Amino acid sequence: MESPFKPDVLKGKVALLTGGGSGIGFEISRQLGLHGASVAVMGRRKNVLDSAVAALHLHGIPAIGVEGDVRKRDDVVRALESTVKSFGRLDILVNAAAGNFLVPAEDLSPNGFRTVIDIDSVGTFTVCREALKYLKKGGPGKEPSCGGTIINISATLHYTATWYQIHVSAAKAAVDSITRSLALEWGTDYDIRVNGIAPGPIGDTPGVSKLAPSDALSSREQMPLFKLGEKWDIAIAAVYLACDAGKFINGTTLVVDGGLWLSAPRHLPKDEVRRLSRAVERRSRDVAVPKSKL
Repeated sequence: MESPFKPDVLKGKVALLTGGGSGIGFEISRQLGLHGASVAVMGRRKNVLDSAVAALHLHGIPAIGVEGDVRKRDDVVRALESTVKSFGRLDILVNAAAGNFLVPAEDLSPNGFRTVIDIDSVGTFTVCREALKYLKKGGPGKEPSCGGTIINISATLHYTATWYQIHVSAAKAAVDSITRSLALEWGTDYDIRVNGIAPGPIGDTPGVSKLAPSDALSSREQMPLFKLGEKWDIAIAAVYLACDAGKFINGTTLVVDGGLWLSAPRHLPKDEVRRLSRAVERRSRDVAVPKSKL
């Protein structure tokens, strides 16, 4: 799809993305690059990183890959240092690294719960904390009054409750809290905008293939827009938050799910609702109005 933004809207900016080598993270990397940013991608799998960087280069996007795990502070520090050494600055941080799997709560071990929390929640905080000195106003390559921006990839699982996702629901609730707290503190002190994106089910991603059975996806009547989202939808939302179009947005998690989290099963067909409504209306008209005693 054609972008609504000019191709140079992020010209001169530098972005670091954790989990940016595949799925939604890679498409965010690609769109940031196509809109003018230089891109550093951090991930645990070297072969995935190499493929991602090669694909970005094919689009003419300046890009590097840094192998590392967001659970390890030394890896995070090295990724940030490599980014600034290669491109001279850091303007955009996208925390897209995540872990997920379906499991009933009683079958989830404390270690399994902790692993997801460590990747999604603690990892997000660790990367943000170590990136502060580069993102804050007056940081490397920045003017004294202009800071960078952080985008944390979240979810909508915890807005109500989601079956077999207690670990990720807890982790993403923490991510949303991190987003708001840092927006308040770092927006005030360092001119850093901190926002989030909560994707719905996105087609052709590991999240959908692992977490949603194919027969469940074949029936989309409960989806308000009757379709899966695209990786492009999430990536363009990231471009919006990263560029000047989003310059006054801070502390918000932008839900990009077609309204799915608001949906609920339709218990009655619409025609049946109309029939019942007319019947109730007729009964109310037939009820005699009591005479006033005044």
